[in-house]
Amino acid sequence: QVQLVESGGGLVQPGGSLRLSCAASGSIFGANYMGWYRRAPGKERELVARMFKVGSTYYVDSVKGRFTISRENAKNSLYLQMNSLKPEDTAVYYCHIQSNFGQDYWGQGTQVTVSS
Repeated sequence: QVQLVESGGGLVQPGGSLRLSCAASGSIFGANYMGWYRRAPGKERELVARMFKVGSTYYVDSVKGRFTISRENAKNSLYLQMNSLKPEDTAVYYCHIQSNFGQDYWGQGTQVTVSS
């Protein structure tokens, strides 16, 4: 069983930056993939960024060039660096990991609000 705890959310002005962190209670090494989702008010959950076991990445078009996903195996942590934030990035952001056994784990979410 892996528990995920996100941190780093908050209120930021448009154009600002935030770095989200996801700390896993167990090893994330070998996970099939890991990533970040978000759910904005009144909208469905959306995959924002994903990192696969081989290191390749995926980003939804709306965040390409602004967000960067990274991991640090030694700290069992996943990160999302968010730059040039826009009001439409406002959402609850969730960390997700699928283990090498195909089990899905979710964090509790962290609120990101982009507003002046």
